[in-house]
Amino acid sequence: MIIRKAQIEDVERINEIHNQAILEKFKVADLTPWTTEKRLKVFNERNHEDYPIYVAEIDNIVVGYANINPHRPGRMAVRQTAEISCFVDKNCRAGGVGKTLMNHIESESVKIGIKTLFAIIIDNNDASIKLVEKLGYEKWGHLPNIAVFDNIEVGQVYYGKRIEK
Repeated sequence: MIIRKAQIEDVERINEIHNQAILEKFKVADLTPWTTEKRLKVFNERNHEDYPIYVAEIDNIVVGYANINPHRPGRMAVRQTAEISCFVDKNCRAGGVGKTLMNHIESESVKIGIKTLFAIIIDNNDASIKLVEKLGYEKWGHLPNIAVFDNIEVGQVYYGKRIEK
């Protein structure tokens, strides 16, 4: 497996993987799939120096991606805190891709001055919760019944970790 920074050529595959999670429900708070055009716009407007996107490749195929996003942009007191997101192709889950991406993001985050990472997870997404707990993240908060999927209310949990080394 190769982990590398995402390139413009990866946008379509990143979008496919993200849309898988949307269609499965309870994996991400989006309800409708993104268009490639929307993903491309967001990719091009992103500050890739401070908030990179990384992809995992197996046999030259992108099988997952992870990124860090600013927490409360413009609020300088929390500039060393970032949100982490990680998505893996549904055919490649439970094979270590997510763990490898998360570990890579942690080590790269330290290099760019991030000291605290947190993940926001739908509270019934047991696989993601298990992954972050295995990686040493602690449950920092729970917002009950704030997301609605097909009239089913679920919450979000916040898991965080200090990563400064």
